[in-house]
Amino acid sequence: MDEFVKLVLEDGTEYLGKSFGASQNASGEVVFTTGMVGYPETMTDPSYKGQILVLTYPLIGNYGVPENIVIDELSMNLESEKIQVSALAVSDYSAQCSHWNAKMSLAQWLQQNSIPGIYGIDTRSLTKKLRDKGVMLGKIIGKGNIRFYDPNKSNLVSQVSTGKVKIYGKGTTKILLIDCGAKHNIIRSLLKRDVTVIRTPWNHNIFNMNFDGIVISNGPGDPKMCRPAIQNIKKALSHRIPVFGICLGNQILALAAGANTYKLKYGHRSQNQPCTDNKTGRCYITSQNHGYATDTKSLPGGWNEWFFNSNDKTNEGIIHKSGIFRSVQFHPEASPGPLDTGFLFDEFIEVIRQNGR
Repeated sequence: MDEFVKLVLEDGTEYLGKSFGASQNASGEVVFTTGMVGYPETMTDPSYKGQILVLTYPLIGNYGVPENIVIDELSMNLESEKIQVSALAVSDYSAQCSHWNAKMSLAQWLQQNSIPGIYGIDTRSLTKKLRDKGVMLGKIIGKGNIRFYDPNKSNLVSQVSTGKVKIYGKGTTKILLIDCGAKHNIIRSLLKRDVTVIRTPWNHNIFNMNFDGIVISNGPGDPKMCRPAIQNIKKALSHRIPVFGICLGNQILALAAGANTYKLKYGHRSQNQPCTDNKTGRCYITSQNHGYATDTKSLPGGWNEWFFNSNDKTNEGIIHKSGIFRSVQFHPEASPGPLDTGFLFDEFIEVIRQNGR
Protein backbone atom coordinates (compact mmCIF):
# COMPACT_ATOMS: atom_id res chain seq x y z
CA MET A 1 0.00 0.00 0.00
CA ASP A 2 1.30 3.46 -0.89
CA GLU A 3 2.46 5.50 2.09
CA PHE A 4 0.73 8.75 3.03
CA VAL A 5 2.64 11.97 2.38
CA LYS A 6 1.63 15.62 2.43
CA LEU A 7 2.31 18.73 0.42
CA VAL A 8 2.79 21.72 2.73
CA LEU A 9 2.69 25.30 1.42
CA GLU A 10 4.50 28.20 3.05
CA ASP A 11 1.13 29.71 4.10
CA GLY A 12 0.47 26.61 6.21
CA THR A 13 -1.98 24.88 3.84
CA GLU A 14 -1.58 21.10 3.77
CA TYR A 15 -2.69 18.55 1.15
CA LEU A 16 -2.66 14.92 2.27
CA GLY A 17 -2.05 12.34 -0.43
CA LYS A 18 -0.19 9.16 -1.26
CA SER A 19 3.35 8.63 -2.49
CA PHE A 20 4.01 7.17 -5.95
CA GLY A 21 7.64 8.13 -6.49
CA ALA A 22 10.79 8.05 -4.43
CA SER A 23 10.28 7.79 -0.67
CA GLN A 24 11.98 11.03 0.31
CA ASN A 25 11.19 14.63 1.13
CA ALA A 26 11.56 17.53 -1.28
CA SER A 27 11.11 21.29 -1.27
CA GLY A 28 10.94 24.05 -3.86
CA GLU A 29 8.64 26.54 -5.56
CA VAL A 30 5.17 25.12 -6.24
CA VAL A 31 3.98 25.89 -9.80
CA PHE A 32 1.33 24.46 -12.11
CA THR A 33 1.07 23.58 -15.78
CA THR A 34 -2.19 23.19 -17.69
CA GLY A 35 -0.84 20.90 -20.43
CA MET A 36 -2.92 17.79 -21.08
CA VAL A 37 -0.07 15.59 -22.35
CA GLY A 38 3.71 15.61 -22.55
CA TYR A 39 4.70 15.01 -18.95
CA PRO A 40 7.99 13.20 -19.86
CA GLU A 41 9.16 16.20 -21.93
CA THR A 42 7.83 18.69 -19.38
CA MET A 43 9.48 17.03 -16.39
CA THR A 44 12.88 16.92 -18.15
CA ASP A 45 12.74 20.62 -19.13
CA PRO A 46 15.65 22.29 -17.23
CA SER A 47 13.50 25.42 -16.80
CA TYR A 48 11.69 23.49 -14.02
CA LYS A 49 14.82 23.16 -11.90
CA GLY A 50 14.00 23.74 -8.22
CA GLN A 51 10.23 23.53 -8.67
CA ILE A 52 7.48 21.23 -7.41
CA LEU A 53 5.28 20.75 -10.45
CA VAL A 54 1.50 20.43 -10.20
CA LEU A 55 -0.19 18.89 -13.25
CA THR A 56 -3.74 20.22 -13.63
CA TYR A 57 -4.84 17.48 -16.05
CA PRO A 58 -6.47 14.94 -13.69
CA LEU A 59 -5.28 11.58 -15.05
CA ILE A 60 -1.52 11.20 -15.28
CA GLY A 61 0.71 8.22 -16.04
CA ASN A 62 -1.55 6.23 -18.37
CA TYR A 63 0.97 6.16 -21.23
CA GLY A 64 4.10 5.63 -19.15
CA VAL A 65 7.55 6.96 -20.01
CA PRO A 66 9.59 6.33 -23.18
CA GLU A 67 13.13 5.00 -23.24
CA ASN A 68 15.76 7.72 -22.95
CA ILE A 69 17.67 7.09 -26.17
CA VAL A 70 20.83 9.23 -26.21
CA ILE A 71 22.82 9.77 -29.42
CA ASP A 72 25.91 11.99 -29.39
CA GLU A 73 24.97 13.23 -25.89
CA LEU A 74 21.56 14.35 -27.17
CA SER A 75 18.35 12.78 -25.87
CA MET A 76 16.00 11.73 -28.65
CA ASN A 77 12.76 11.46 -26.61
CA LEU A 78 13.29 13.73 -23.61
CA GLU A 79 14.41 17.33 -23.12
CA SER A 80 17.48 16.67 -20.97
CA GLU A 81 19.39 13.79 -19.46
CA LYS A 82 17.20 13.47 -16.35
CA ILE A 83 14.08 14.65 -14.51
CA GLN A 84 14.54 18.31 -13.58
CA VAL A 85 11.52 18.94 -11.34
CA SER A 86 12.06 18.60 -7.58
CA ALA A 87 8.78 16.73 -7.13
CA LEU A 88 5.48 16.00 -8.88
CA ALA A 89 1.90 16.48 -7.67
CA VAL A 90 -1.11 14.99 -9.49
CA SER A 91 -4.76 14.26 -8.83
CA ASP A 92 -5.19 10.71 -10.13
CA TYR A 93 -2.15 8.55 -10.90
CA SER A 94 -2.59 5.65 -13.32
CA ALA A 95 -0.39 2.82 -12.06
CA GLN A 96 -1.09 0.79 -15.20
CA CYS A 97 0.41 2.27 -18.36
CA SER A 98 -0.15 1.24 -21.96
CA HIS A 99 1.70 2.69 -24.96
CA TRP A 100 3.88 1.22 -27.70
CA ASN A 101 6.70 3.56 -26.70
CA ALA A 102 6.49 3.03 -22.92
CA LYS A 103 9.67 1.69 -21.35
CA MET A 104 8.49 1.98 -17.74
CA SER A 105 5.76 3.48 -15.59
CA LEU A 106 5.87 7.07 -14.33
CA ALA A 107 6.30 5.83 -10.74
CA GLN A 108 9.28 3.65 -11.75
CA TRP A 109 10.84 6.61 -13.55
CA LEU A 110 10.42 8.87 -10.51
CA GLN A 111 11.97 6.23 -8.26
CA GLN A 112 14.85 5.72 -10.70
CA ASN A 113 15.58 9.47 -10.57
CA SER A 114 15.04 9.81 -6.78
CA ILE A 115 12.12 12.22 -7.28
CA PRO A 116 9.08 12.07 -4.96
CA GLY A 117 5.52 12.21 -6.24
CA ILE A 118 2.21 12.77 -4.50
CA TYR A 119 -1.24 11.81 -5.83
CA GLY A 120 -4.80 11.86 -4.57
CA ILE A 121 -4.79 15.57 -3.71
CA ASP A 122 -7.21 18.24 -4.92
CA THR A 123 -5.06 19.80 -7.64
CA ARG A 124 -7.96 22.02 -8.73
CA SER A 125 -8.10 23.65 -5.30
CA LEU A 126 -4.31 23.91 -5.21
CA THR A 127 -4.16 25.53 -8.65
CA LYS A 128 -6.88 28.04 -7.74
CA LYS A 129 -4.86 29.00 -4.65
CA LEU A 130 -1.68 29.50 -6.71
CA ARG A 131 -3.58 31.61 -9.25
CA ASP A 132 -5.10 33.72 -6.47
CA LYS A 133 -2.12 34.08 -4.13
CA GLY A 134 0.69 33.50 -6.62
CA VAL A 135 3.25 30.71 -6.70
CA MET A 136 4.66 29.90 -3.29
CA LEU A 137 7.23 27.72 -1.62
CA GLY A 138 6.26 24.21 -0.65
CA LYS A 139 7.57 20.88 0.51
CA ILE A 140 6.53 17.24 0.22
CA ILE A 141 6.96 15.42 3.51
CA GLY A 142 6.70 11.73 4.28
CA LYS A 143 8.83 10.90 7.29
CA GLY A 144 10.71 13.60 9.16
CA ASN A 145 10.75 17.19 7.93
CA ILE A 146 12.60 19.52 5.56
CA ARG A 147 13.05 23.28 5.29
CA PHE A 148 11.41 25.41 2.64
CA TYR A 149 13.77 26.17 -0.25
CA ASP A 150 13.48 29.24 -2.49
CA PRO A 151 15.09 28.37 -5.86
CA ASN A 152 14.84 31.99 -7.02
CA LYS A 153 17.67 32.88 -4.66
CA SER A 154 20.00 30.39 -6.36
CA ASN A 155 21.81 30.64 -9.68
CA LEU A 156 19.89 27.75 -11.19
CA VAL A 157 21.31 28.30 -14.68
CA SER A 158 24.78 27.37 -13.42
CA GLN A 159 23.31 24.05 -12.23
CA VAL A 160 21.69 23.02 -15.52
CA SER A 161 23.99 24.47 -18.19
CA THR A 162 26.43 22.24 -20.02
CA GLY A 163 29.90 22.05 -18.52
CA LYS A 164 31.77 21.98 -21.83
CA VAL A 165 31.65 23.11 -25.43
CA LYS A 166 29.94 20.58 -27.67
CA ILE A 167 29.56 20.71 -31.47
CA TYR A 168 26.68 19.13 -33.38
CA GLY A 169 26.17 18.88 -37.14
CA LYS A 170 28.33 19.89 -40.10
CA GLY A 171 26.33 22.69 -41.76
CA THR A 172 27.95 25.73 -43.35
CA THR A 173 26.07 28.16 -41.10
CA LYS A 174 27.46 28.07 -37.56
CA ILE A 175 25.08 28.89 -34.72
CA LEU A 176 26.42 29.36 -31.21
CA LEU A 177 23.92 28.17 -28.60
CA ILE A 178 24.35 29.76 -25.16
CA ASP A 179 23.11 26.92 -22.98
CA CYS A 180 21.24 28.32 -19.99
CA GLY A 181 19.46 24.99 -19.55
CA ALA A 182 18.65 24.27 -23.19
CA LYS A 183 15.88 21.86 -24.09
CA HIS A 184 17.31 19.29 -26.45
CA ASN A 185 14.64 19.96 -29.06
CA ILE A 186 16.13 23.41 -29.62
CA ILE A 187 19.28 21.65 -30.78
CA ARG A 188 17.31 19.08 -32.77
CA SER A 189 15.25 21.84 -34.42
CA LEU A 190 18.40 23.69 -35.50
CA LEU A 191 20.07 20.52 -36.80
CA LYS A 192 17.02 19.81 -38.99
CA ARG A 193 17.90 23.04 -40.80
CA ASP A 194 21.37 21.81 -41.75
CA VAL A 195 23.49 24.06 -39.55
CA THR A 196 26.37 23.50 -37.16
CA VAL A 197 25.40 24.03 -33.52
CA ILE A 198 28.14 25.08 -31.10
CA ARG A 199 26.74 24.55 -27.59
CA THR A 200 28.57 26.48 -24.87
CA PRO A 201 28.23 26.93 -21.10
CA TRP A 202 26.14 29.91 -20.00
CA ASN A 203 29.20 31.88 -18.84
CA HIS A 204 31.64 30.91 -21.60
CA ASN A 205 33.87 33.46 -23.34
CA ILE A 206 32.29 33.10 -26.77
CA PHE A 207 34.25 35.75 -28.64
CA ASN A 208 37.31 33.59 -29.21
CA MET A 209 35.11 31.27 -31.31
CA ASN A 210 34.00 31.27 -34.95
CA PHE A 211 30.22 31.52 -35.47
CA ASP A 212 27.60 33.33 -37.55
CA GLY A 213 24.74 33.88 -35.12
CA ILE A 214 23.73 33.33 -31.50
CA VAL A 215 20.76 31.49 -29.99
CA ILE A 216 20.13 32.07 -26.28
CA SER A 217 18.32 29.10 -24.78
CA ASN A 218 15.61 28.70 -22.20
CA GLY A 219 16.51 28.13 -18.57
CA PRO A 220 15.36 28.41 -14.96
CA GLY A 221 15.29 31.18 -12.41
CA ASP A 222 15.89 34.91 -12.33
CA PRO A 223 17.46 36.15 -15.60
CA LYS A 224 19.34 38.91 -13.76
CA MET A 225 21.62 36.24 -12.27
CA CYS A 226 22.95 35.43 -15.76
CA ARG A 227 25.41 38.33 -15.83
CA PRO A 228 28.11 36.71 -18.01
CA ALA A 229 25.50 35.79 -20.63
CA ILE A 230 24.02 39.30 -20.51
CA GLN A 231 27.47 40.84 -21.01
CA ASN A 232 28.17 38.51 -23.94
CA ILE A 233 24.92 39.56 -25.61
CA LYS A 234 25.64 43.25 -25.02
CA LYS A 235 28.89 42.76 -26.92
CA ALA A 236 27.10 40.80 -29.66
CA LEU A 237 24.64 43.68 -30.11
CA SER A 238 27.48 46.18 -30.45
CA HIS A 239 29.10 43.94 -33.10
CA ARG A 240 25.77 43.48 -34.89
CA ILE A 241 25.89 39.69 -34.60
CA PRO A 242 22.42 38.17 -35.24
CA VAL A 243 20.78 37.01 -31.99
CA PHE A 244 17.68 34.88 -31.36
CA GLY A 245 16.50 34.30 -27.78
CA ILE A 246 14.04 31.67 -26.55
CA CYS A 247 12.20 31.90 -23.20
CA LEU A 248 14.90 32.94 -20.69
CA GLY A 249 16.77 34.06 -23.81
CA ASN A 250 14.04 36.65 -24.39
CA GLN A 251 14.68 38.11 -20.95
CA ILE A 252 18.48 38.00 -21.32
CA LEU A 253 18.27 39.85 -24.66
CA ALA A 254 15.97 42.45 -23.07
CA LEU A 255 18.39 42.99 -20.17
CA ALA A 256 21.32 43.25 -22.58
CA ALA A 257 19.41 45.88 -24.57
CA GLY A 258 18.84 47.93 -21.40
CA ALA A 259 15.28 46.88 -20.50
CA ASN A 260 14.02 45.40 -17.24
CA THR A 261 12.45 42.09 -16.19
CA TYR A 262 10.09 41.14 -13.37
CA LYS A 263 8.55 38.06 -11.73
CA LEU A 264 5.05 37.07 -12.78
CA LYS A 265 2.39 36.20 -10.21
CA TYR A 266 2.09 32.57 -11.30
CA GLY A 267 3.80 32.43 -14.69
CA HIS A 268 2.82 30.68 -17.91
CA ARG A 269 3.27 26.92 -18.05
CA SER A 270 1.31 24.97 -20.63
CA GLN A 271 1.05 24.06 -24.31
CA ASN A 272 -1.98 26.22 -25.00
CA GLN A 273 -0.92 29.85 -24.54
CA PRO A 274 -2.23 32.21 -27.27
CA CYS A 275 0.29 34.77 -28.48
CA THR A 276 -0.35 37.58 -30.94
CA ASP A 277 2.14 38.95 -33.48
CA ASN A 278 2.07 42.72 -32.99
CA LYS A 279 2.80 43.41 -36.65
CA THR A 280 0.38 41.03 -38.38
CA GLY A 281 -2.25 40.56 -35.67
CA ARG A 282 -2.08 36.80 -36.13
CA CYS A 283 -2.49 34.64 -33.04
CA TYR A 284 -0.45 31.47 -32.48
CA ILE A 285 -0.97 28.73 -29.90
CA THR A 286 2.32 28.20 -28.11
CA SER A 287 4.14 26.04 -25.59
CA GLN A 288 5.46 27.95 -22.57
CA ASN A 289 7.30 27.58 -19.28
CA HIS A 290 8.41 30.75 -17.54
CA GLY A 291 7.96 32.66 -14.30
CA TYR A 292 9.59 35.95 -15.32
CA ALA A 293 8.74 38.44 -18.05
CA THR A 294 10.14 41.47 -19.88
CA ASP A 295 8.81 44.91 -19.00
CA THR A 296 7.98 46.33 -22.44
CA LYS A 297 7.66 49.87 -21.05
CA SER A 298 11.37 49.75 -20.27
CA LEU A 299 12.45 48.86 -23.84
CA PRO A 300 14.89 51.47 -25.19
CA GLY A 301 14.52 53.24 -28.54
CA GLY A 302 14.85 51.03 -31.59
CA TRP A 303 13.24 48.06 -29.85
CA ASN A 304 9.63 46.94 -30.20
CA GLU A 305 7.36 44.36 -28.66
CA TRP A 306 7.15 41.52 -31.19
CA PHE A 307 4.55 39.24 -29.58
CA PHE A 308 2.23 39.62 -26.59
CA ASN A 309 0.20 37.13 -24.59
CA SER A 310 -3.41 37.28 -25.73
CA ASN A 311 -4.67 36.38 -22.23
CA ASP A 312 -2.86 38.82 -19.93
CA LYS A 313 -1.06 41.07 -22.47
CA THR A 314 2.38 40.34 -20.99
CA ASN A 315 5.37 40.34 -23.30
CA GLU A 316 6.04 37.29 -25.49
CA GLY A 317 8.87 38.60 -27.66
CA ILE A 318 10.94 41.61 -28.64
CA ILE A 319 12.63 42.65 -31.88
CA HIS A 320 15.08 45.39 -32.86
CA LYS A 321 14.14 47.71 -35.74
CA SER A 322 17.05 46.25 -37.73
CA GLY A 323 15.51 42.77 -37.47
CA ILE A 324 18.94 41.36 -36.58
CA PHE A 325 18.16 40.91 -32.88
CA ARG A 326 14.97 39.12 -31.87
CA SER A 327 13.57 36.82 -29.21
CA VAL A 328 10.39 35.08 -28.09
CA GLN A 329 9.16 34.16 -24.63
CA PHE A 330 7.42 30.99 -25.85
CA HIS A 331 8.98 27.79 -27.22
CA PRO A 332 9.01 27.51 -31.03
CA GLU A 333 10.66 24.09 -30.67
CA ALA A 334 7.59 22.87 -28.71
CA SER A 335 8.18 19.36 -27.30
CA PRO A 336 5.61 19.10 -25.95
CA GLY A 337 3.09 21.32 -27.69
CA PRO A 338 2.09 22.80 -31.03
CA LEU A 339 4.59 23.29 -33.85
CA ASP A 340 2.90 26.45 -35.15
CA THR A 341 5.90 28.75 -34.58
CA GLY A 342 8.70 26.48 -35.79
CA PHE A 343 9.11 28.79 -38.78
CA LEU A 344 10.89 31.27 -36.49
CA PHE A 345 14.03 29.11 -36.71
CA ASP A 346 13.91 29.39 -40.53
CA GLU A 347 13.46 33.16 -40.31
CA PHE A 348 16.47 33.54 -38.03
CA ILE A 349 18.73 31.44 -40.24
CA GLU A 350 17.62 33.60 -43.19
CA VAL A 351 18.52 36.73 -41.17
CA ILE A 352 22.01 35.32 -40.64
CA ARG A 353 22.47 34.60 -44.33
CA GLN A 354 21.12 37.97 -45.43
CA ASN A 355 23.64 39.67 -43.20
CA GLY A 356 26.47 37.86 -44.92
CA ARG A 357 27.57 35.84 -41.97
